[in-house]
Amino acid sequence: MYKDTNKRSIAKGVSWRFFATTTTIIIVYVFFGRLDLAIAAGLLETVAKIGLYWAHERAWFKIKWGRKKIEPFNIWFTGLPLSGKTTIADAVYKELEKLDIPIERIDSKDIRDIAPNIGFSREDRNRHMHRIGHLIKTLQNNSVSTVASFVSPYRESRKAIRDMVKNNVVVYVKADIETCKVRDYKGVYKKAISGELKNFSGVNDVYEEPQHAEIIINTDNTSVEEATIIIVKYIKKNYVK
Repeated sequence: MYKDTNKRSIAKGVSWRFFATTTTIIIVYVFFGRLDLAIAAGLLETVAKIGLYWAHERAWFKIKWGRKKIEPFNIWFTGLPLSGKTTIADAVYKELEKLDIPIERIDSKDIRDIAPNIGFSREDRNRHMHRIGHLIKTLQNNSVSTVASFVSPYRESRKAIRDMVKNNVVVYVKADIETCKVRDYKGVYKKAISGELKNFSGVNDVYEEPQHAEIIINTDNTSVEEATIIIVKYIKKNYVK
């Protein structure tokens, strides 16, 4: 991604003004045959247009009509491991990117790769969710929306997120645990069942279903494409009008 620097923007403005003024001078000279008149007209046009452009922009800056303010939102995907959270969240993020709004993607795996020493006890997870809430809040303070996907198995941590951030949309990605086991390409459910993995949500630790989720997606009978349409439609209706 490239962004014009101030110097580049100034250079573009000056070059455009030069070509525009030169064009005016040539046109006046062609019609009247007087170079002095052509140069005077070109200079007068330059000064006049700079002043008029400034006044025009100042006037529109004060006019609120037609402005669209997009409040930053957070889509919080929660559900059992391998319920489909990350896959759907990735698809939703790609669709929302097309709306040309500031938005970031936050996934539990990426965060744990950065901070691998985060534990899986209830206390550790709640503390971890609190940190994520602060991260999202900071992004929202800079007008950046977020798409976050975390197992987040405890109601108290999800409530903490809702209390910390604005416009929090909980998407409960629901799936039968047997379905999740079938999708277990990493073998984590087998390790949890055998006791090799501790504090594994849905096996040897609880997953407390959301009671007030804005959207519920049952991936046993809903495709990624269908889920994406449902969620994006909700966001467009409520936040990106």
